[in-house]
Amino acid sequence: QVQLVESGGGLVQAGGSLRLSCAASERTFSRRPMGWFRQAPGKEREFVAAISWSAGRTYYADSVKGRFTISIVNANTVYLQMNSLKPEDTAVYYCAVQSSGSNWPPLGGAVYEYWGQGTQVTVSS
Repeated sequence: QVQLVESGGGLVQAGGSLRLSCAASERTFSRRPMGWFRQAPGKEREFVAAISWSAGRTYYADSVKGRFTISIVNANTVYLQMNSLKPEDTAVYYCAVQSSGSNWPPLGGAVYEYWGQGTQVTVSS
């Protein structure tokens, strides 16, 4: 099965930027849509962004639209560029690979087949 590893998280001041990376054990991202989710302490996991390289489509949660950019660098590397970070963005961020045949946009976690372990992003005010 596909193994996913997130990296790039850390501590940043409000207004700053971070770039998260998701590395896959096989060339998956050019074949299936993938997404980024996040989960803050005491809160449910929420959708952040999704991308389908084959269809040339991206989709963003309203809370990050205009600030975050998801991109596929190659078949096994996906970035989440996060600009103008806010304290509300503090969370553990997860990347995930969508199951085959799912509809667009893939907003719910149930349509994703593989998940990474997460990387912590902390934004100070």
